[in-house]
Amino acid sequence: MNETIHFSLEPPDDFTQLLSIYEVLGWNSLNLTVNELEQMCKQSWYTIYAFNDAKLIGMGRIISDGVITGVICGVCVLPSFQSKGIGKEMLHRMVDHCENNRVIPQLLCAENLEAYYESIGFEKFSIGMTKKIKR
Repeated sequence: MNETIHFSLEPPDDFTQLLSIYEVLGWNSLNLTVNELEQMCKQSWYTIYAFNDAKLIGMGRIISDGVITGVICGVCVLPSFQSKGIGKEMLHRMVDHCENNRVIPQLLCAENLEAYYESIGFEKFSIGMTKKIKR
């Protein structure tokens, strides 16, 4: 299979593709709509998309004030394209964007992903907290 992977700051024409990725990964527990996913991406400080030809296969984004901290979130790759360096390439580009803007990149992750992010140069520094809300 000859795969042509490319990365873009331009969003997909159809965010239904992102909804499909979220559903395949089991990430849509909030029942987000296509419009909400599009809004989420477009309101982020920086968003990068990975495509296989015209098919969206991955996405990552940063939310930030553009001055102090950039929170990397939503880094996802379709399972059939995982372990091919796509997520790492998106992360490198996100970190580069932060560094070029003198913004400190940070992220929250599940414990089982700590080693992955440490392999890219992230260090554990804090305890994460969350507050449940009614949606």
